[in-house]
Amino acid sequence: MDQTISQPIVSDAEKKKINQIVDYPTLIVFSLVCTVAIIGVPLFGVVYGYTTADWILFVALYIVTGLGITVGYHRLFSHRSFTCPNWVEMVFLIAGGWAMENSALKWCSDHIRHHAKTDTDEDPYNAKRGFWYSHVLWIFRKDPAPNLQAREKYKTALRKNPRIMWQHNHYLAIVLTGLAFPFVIGFLQRGWMGGVSAFLLAGVFRLFLVLNSTFFINSICHMWGDQPYGDANTSRDNWWISLITFGEGYHNYHHNFPRDYRNGPKWYNFDPSKWLIFSLFLLGLGKKAS
Repeated sequence: MDQTISQPIVSDAEKKKINQIVDYPTLIVFSLVCTVAIIGVPLFGVVYGYTTADWILFVALYIVTGLGITVGYHRLFSHRSFTCPNWVEMVFLIAGGWAMENSALKWCSDHIRHHAKTDTDEDPYNAKRGFWYSHVLWIFRKDPAPNLQAREKYKTALRKNPRIMWQHNHYLAIVLTGLAFPFVIGFLQRGWMGGVSAFLLAGVFRLFLVLNSTFFINSICHMWGDQPYGDANTSRDNWWISLITFGEGYHNYHHNFPRDYRNGPKWYNFDPSKWLIFSLFLLGLGKKAS
C-alpha cells in the first residue's frame, strides 16, 4: 500500500493542545479494570478462593481472546497475511472483541498506521515517546482532529469487509457478552458466588492480562531486545514476550516482513499463532496470502 500520505501542517502549540485531549471514557474503563484486577481479584481469592473450574476457564479465555488479537486482528485483518472463510473471520472478530481492545476497524487501522509511520509523530504508539506512552498512555489520548481525514485512509480497505463493519457496529454488545460468558458459566456451576468468582478471574483478571500482554509488544518490543533483521526502526525481537503473546515477540522480524503469517520464522520459535494459521491451511480453512 502507498504509505506516503500528505498531512496537514500543525503548529507546535496545536500539537501540545491536541496531546492534552484525554479520552475520559477509555481512561475510566481501563482504571476500573486495573483496580478490580489488582485489588478486587486477590482480595476475593483470599476471602473466598477460586475453584479449579475458574482457573480452567481463565486459561481457556486467555488463549481464545489472545489469539483473537494475534491471529485475527493482527495477522489476518491488519496485514492480510492469509485468507479464510467468512465464518472463520467471524470467530476471530468475536474472540478479538472479547479482548476489549477496541473494534477491529479501530485496532487494525491504528496498527497499519503504526507500520506506515513507525517512530514518528504519526505513529499512534510511538516508542520514542517513552515506555509508558507506547505501553498504555497513548490509548487515553483522543485522535488529533487535524489529522482525522488523513488517518481515515488507513480504514479504507477495512471498511470494505462487511464482517469488520458488523463487529464495529456491535462492538459494545460483543464486549458485554465476553464478560457475561464466564459469569453465566460460574453461575450455572455454583450459583451467584460461582458467577462472581468466574467473572472476576476469567473475566476481569483475564482482560487485564491480555491487554497488558498486547501492550508489551508496543513498548518492550520497541525498546529491549535484538535486531537481527534490521535497525531502520526501533522494533526488536524478544522471545520471552512471545511466551505470553502467542508468538508476537519476534517483532523485529515482523516489522521487516509484515506480510508473513509467521512472526517467529524458524521452526523452533515459540509462535502458537503461526501454528494455528498453518493448521487452518492443513484443514482447508485458510490460504497463505499471495
